[in-house]
Amino acid sequence: MSMASVAKFVDQIRALYAEDPDPAVVWPQARAPMTALLGDPELIESAGDWPVSAHENLLFYEDADHGFVLNGLIKAPGQRTRIHDHAHVWVLYGVLTGFEDIVDFERTDDGSVSDLARVHEAKRRNVGPGAMDIIKPWSIHAEEAGEEGSVAVILRSEKPGGFLQGRYDTETGKYWRGKGVEQIPYPLI
Repeated sequence: MSMASVAKFVDQIRALYAEDPDPAVVWPQARAPMTALLGDPELIESAGDWPVSAHENLLFYEDADHGFVLNGLIKAPGQRTRIHDHAHVWVLYGVLTGFEDIVDFERTDDGSVSDLARVHEAKRRNVGPGAMDIIKPWSIHAEEAGEEGSVAVILRSEKPGGFLQGRYDTETGKYWRGKGVEQIPYPLI
């Protein structure tokens, strides 16, 4: 399936990278193209056919030159991601359909014990279609779908799987690192 809105979005992100390849510069500028993408009726309609994923992301596009990827995450009603970080990767997370709680966490320990990380909820926002969140490297967070489920579109500065990301358990304080979500090819351009 080829979608004009997705192709246009990718072209805009590639143009931003051509001007300055630093994701810290690109990501704030990527909000305007993401706004247009999240408002595309064809993309919204097609999302109804995307498969619900437990701990996987749909891989819509991977850029061969700049390394960024465009993903989809479809959550069932009430489904929550693990509390995690994306290591050194920048993420622009946009809600396409449904409502979600986006939850930010703060780490309260000093990091001196390798498999321990004390984190607590610092901020919770209930967001709906069109909402976006820029997730900076090492930011600890989670997302939880509302009663009807949700669909998100995710721009990442690098494809997960080739590096380790943090995972956190608030009850036990356990901290571990894993390769991140599996990428399921689902090309939209």
